[in-house]
Amino acid sequence: MKILITGASSGIGAELARQYASSNNELILLARREEKLQALKAELLPHAKSIKLLIADVTLFEELQEKMKAIDTLDMVILNAGISLGHNAEITPFKEFKKLYDVNLLANHAILEVLLPKFQAQKSGKIVFISSLASLISMPTAKAYSSSKRALNAYAEAVRYKYKKDGIKVITILPGFIRSELTDKNSFHMPFLLDTNEGVRRIVDAIAKEKRFYAFPLRFYLIISLLNFLPQYLRDKIVNFIN
Repeated sequence: MKILITGASSGIGAELARQYASSNNELILLARREEKLQALKAELLPHAKSIKLLIADVTLFEELQEKMKAIDTLDMVILNAGISLGHNAEITPFKEFKKLYDVNLLANHAILEVLLPKFQAQKSGKIVFISSLASLISMPTAKAYSSSKRALNAYAEAVRYKYKKDGIKVITILPGFIRSELTDKNSFHMPFLLDTNEGVRRIVDAIAKEKRFYAFPLRFYLIISLLNFLPQYLRDKIVNFIN
């Protein structure tokens, strides 16, 4: 299988590369930090069929699309690149807010504008969106992150409906807290925190089973789902108390 993983230099992306590194898989690893990608390639090259590195800042959309055009065939893309601004009660500066949306949402469309016609032509392909449980309830201190991931869910849903007839599988993954550079920014207690290896193992398993929507850990997902079923006034009180 030929797999493109974005945001592959650390955290979930790097662990995805490790778990997909096998004699059956050709990996294309994309990130902006070349030194980290090179180290990952050296680690995984004995295990993978082949590894190609794409050094790219996903917010430089034109350059990103040129790199996508150089990919001939592909079986799966895992759209993992994402950033967080941490939790902050103050208003997010527009420049930071825009950058977060550029990475977490718009870069995915820039990639798929090029890749979708390739998948259509071959009548197959998997598109995996790495979203977040944070997309299901918007905490006041994470407005930009939560809203970007909720928008990503809606985008993924539309892509799934649109391209189902072309044999393209769309999978949306909503993890809770998984140990990574993203969660290392958090100074608060993170419920149900998973080690990187275990969290990514669950993601890989969900992809293999072609689950259209996979949210985990289950207990955390059920708690959030319960909150969303409550009357608005009661949900407001609980969220503000937690926050």
